[in-house]
Amino acid sequence: MKSSLVFSSIVVLAFLLSSCGADNPAAIDKTSAKASEQHTPGKTASLIQPAEKKESKVDKVEQAAKITGIDVSKYQGTVDFEKVKAAGARYVFVRATEGITYQDPDFKSNFSAAHTAGLTVGAYHFYETDDDPAAQLKNYTDMVSLQQGDLPPVVDIEKLHDNDQANLIDNLKAYLNGLEAHYGVKPIIYTGLDFANEYITEFGDYPLWLAEYEVDQPTVPKGWSDWTFWQWSQTGTVEGITGNVDADRFNGDAASFGKILIK
Repeated sequence: MKSSLVFSSIVVLAFLLSSCGADNPAAIDKTSAKASEQHTPGKTASLIQPAEKKESKVDKVEQAAKITGIDVSKYQGTVDFEKVKAAGARYVFVRATEGITYQDPDFKSNFSAAHTAGLTVGAYHFYETDDDPAAQLKNYTDMVSLQQGDLPPVVDIEKLHDNDQANLIDNLKAYLNGLEAHYGVKPIIYTGLDFANEYITEFGDYPLWLAEYEVDQPTVPKGWSDWTFWQWSQTGTVEGITGNVDADRFNGDAASFGKILIK
């Protein structure tokens, strides 16, 4: 009789436990959902996005609708531009030169491979404010040949050397005028918000490629009415590149993008 009582108690207890689990399936489902949301190690995002931000499905749809691109230099190593394009990039800016003598050793291979992959391609020069603008122009034009359908030439100006401010405006104008005369299109200026506001407010008639991070929308600097390109992350990830890459967006639709290209 005692053993029969124990057996009956066990049966009742088992019934109560099973009923509790059936009445509260969410307790099990939450664990399953959490496990399914874990990021697969080593998997790269299919769209260009900051490495530090995990985007929702809505974010990814909105990102796909934007005209996105990247900018690269020798620091990205070997780039598979076919994969970059397949991941959603529309264009790429490639570093060409810096100052009066430096030429990126990977420029020609990157530029050619990006073209072959079907990306729209541009080339940028890192402008040194303490170097002669005419010599910098020669360094760039000797290195870079642009054709119909390419992005306009870009001058990257973000640093001022000591005692350079006095001649900054005249020298930069001379460099930009030289680029426009050589390529037949108005160059793009790349810079940061603080530098633009402090030193180059009178260049607002040039297309602006603005670097500003960790914001939902960039702040347009003084002198400009809008931005054309926005470098919104330095830690983007994209198929075809190992490690981080600068991620960019174009401010407009496909028709607007076509209008800025070299004719």
